[in-house]
Amino acid sequence: MPEIITNLNVANRRPVYVKLRARLEIARSRDAGAVSAAMPRLTDSFTTLLRETRPEELRGSAGIHRMREELIARANILLRPGIVTDILFVELVVQ
Repeated sequence: MPEIITNLNVANRRPVYVKLRARLEIARSRDAGAVSAAMPRLTDSFTTLLRETRPEELRGSAGIHRMREELIARANILLRPGIVTDILFVELVVQ
């Protein structure tokens, strides 16, 4: 996936940004073409989710786990259920 840098949802506070670099794990290698073709939509969907997220929702391992599950669900909605089996966070920085 391309790197995503966007602001998080903060109300009346200084801006907080997130930087996400991730890899998608797919069930079958033959689905790689479909994943590549859908990459602009996946990036848009992931960016939209992150912009709706509050910084406190990304705290701790439970917050990261919930984010991973939501990203997998969104990817499988855009592609087809079961294509994306996991998302591996290469880098996740909240600042």
